[in-house]
Amino acid sequence: MNNNKTRGISGLSILLCVLVLAGVYWFMSQSGVQQTAYTYQDFQKDLKKEKVESVEIKQNKVAPTGTLKIRLKNDDIEQLHVSDVNSAEDLLESYDISYSVDNVPQDSWMSTTLVPIILMAGIMVFVVMMMNRQGGSNAKAMNFGKSRAKMSTQEENHVTFAQVAGLQEEKEELAEIVDFLKSPGKYTQVGARIPKGVLLEGPPGTGKTLLARAIAGEAGVPFFTISGSDFVEMFVGVGASRVRDLFEDAKKNAPCIIFIDEIDAVARRRGTGMGGGHDEREQTLNQLLVEMDGFGANEGIIVLAATNRVDILDPAILRPGRFDRKVMVGRPDVKGRLEILQVHAKGKPLGDDVDLEQVARTTAGFTGADLENLLNEAAILAAKDGRVYLQQEDIRRAFVKVGIGAEKKSRVISDKEKKITAFHEAGHAILFHVLPDVGPVYSVSIIPTGVGAAGYTMPLPEKDEMFNTKGKMLQDITVSLGGRVAEELIFDDITTGASQDIKQATAYAKSMVTKFGMSEALGLVSYGDDNDEVFIGRDFGHTSRGYGEQVATTIDSEVKRIIDECYDRAKTIIKEHEAVLYKCADLLLEKEKITREEFEALFEE
Repeated sequence: MNNNKTRGISGLSILLCVLVLAGVYWFMSQSGVQQTAYTYQDFQKDLKKEKVESVEIKQNKVAPTGTLKIRLKNDDIEQLHVSDVNSAEDLLESYDISYSVDNVPQDSWMSTTLVPIILMAGIMVFVVMMMNRQGGSNAKAMNFGKSRAKMSTQEENHVTFAQVAGLQEEKEELAEIVDFLKSPGKYTQVGARIPKGVLLEGPPGTGKTLLARAIAGEAGVPFFTISGSDFVEMFVGVGASRVRDLFEDAKKNAPCIIFIDEIDAVARRRGTGMGGGHDEREQTLNQLLVEMDGFGANEGIIVLAATNRVDILDPAILRPGRFDRKVMVGRPDVKGRLEILQVHAKGKPLGDDVDLEQVARTTAGFTGADLENLLNEAAILAAKDGRVYLQQEDIRRAFVKVGIGAEKKSRVISDKEKKITAFHEAGHAILFHVLPDVGPVYSVSIIPTGVGAAGYTMPLPEKDEMFNTKGKMLQDITVSLGGRVAEELIFDDITTGASQDIKQATAYAKSMVTKFGMSEALGLVSYGDDNDEVFIGRDFGHTSRGYGEQVATTIDSEVKRIIDECYDRAKTIIKEHEAVLYKCADLLLEKEKITREEFEALFEE
């Protein structure tokens, strides 16, 4: 509830209290009935004892009733109501008490008519206003099926393609949509039909929502935004009603754009829920399919949608006529990352040593959201150090914080554990440096991190890669096993610190065998399951694997063979550079953290 409504209710409450108090006061003052312990017998006794000095009689005009105001000789005043004023007069005359007689004052028309009317009117106004408030709540309940989409106009939406960096090809593909909305005549005169829907797909944080806002900003048309989860409620039929209401509003404002964010919340594949066709989500999807391409015509309405789970969407919504185009919004390359960094660096004072090109080269795989977070963390670190500008060291520290986690320098670790961690990380670092496709090393540390690791070795990818090769995947597995190899060579014992490394190496080897056809024993056959999740209702009874026991045994043996070969290779390389292993461990025990230059200098020595 907002403050205006709160103040209104408080004012009404105060007004009602004032009216009630005024009514009580008026009633008590007009009733004239006051409780007293003085009785007619007390009055007679005071007369006999000669305590009464004078009496003032107030007599009613209609009946011989009235009120006696008795003044005693001790200056006390008593009031007495009598049913027969004449008898009281005779009694006073018998005792020779002076008295005066006057009529009881009559109530005015204001007190008897106007004041009650005002009180009743005030109470009725208060009751009506409270009922209207209750009616407003009921009205909200009746509007439950209305669309929750927010419409923004050209004056409110200032995002254009100039603010979207690193997505050059995507912007060029979507420029046709903008051109159609600006001048549809040149398309319709040659019989062209503009796409009814455009699906933006890609990993989280790549700028899908920003692209949709830029399209609306460039075209200068109304822009309806809604999330896929806003359609679905626990009440059946509400989602379909909201879809109908959304498109009715869009038709009134055509040409316009409807943007549905995270559409996978409402457009999942049908027949995959326990509710069957009566499932609320499926009814909502059916209505969305009809609105996008049914018997009705939606001229001038373009539907944009964003998702990072296009694999679970219903095929009916992906066909031409609904979502005619699918625009892949992937992770930016080095040029795109530089453009994104330059956009997010605006408003952040940079030092002379900051090299955004170097940052762009070393952040392979980062999305636009990751790069924005990187510079923001660097700005926070600069502010904590009391500086008004960013240094390259701030970005380097933020890179470690974002990629690995915050370092916990206050954590107490025994000398033995530090030594084991130092050799473990040195083993990883040597393999990163020696193997050609996985390095070089960015930094090596034995400081515990927020992810629970006792230390870390961070590589520095210097180029973007569209796919992995068999040789690189084998090198990745070899590097993962370097820590365990170093522990075994130096301490003749092993620890649990390599559990995550072993898990990662096993996943790589299993993917090589089952998905990528990189095993000679199994050949070019994929045994991986494309469905990462089991859809309840469709695959509930089909969770078994699609190959026999003999193939499963071969897969296990091939995975073990790859792991064993990589382990032997890692052991051979580390033995060849055992001197560097000791030097690196000693340097880590001394400084706890070393840079790329310091590590590579060990090989030069």
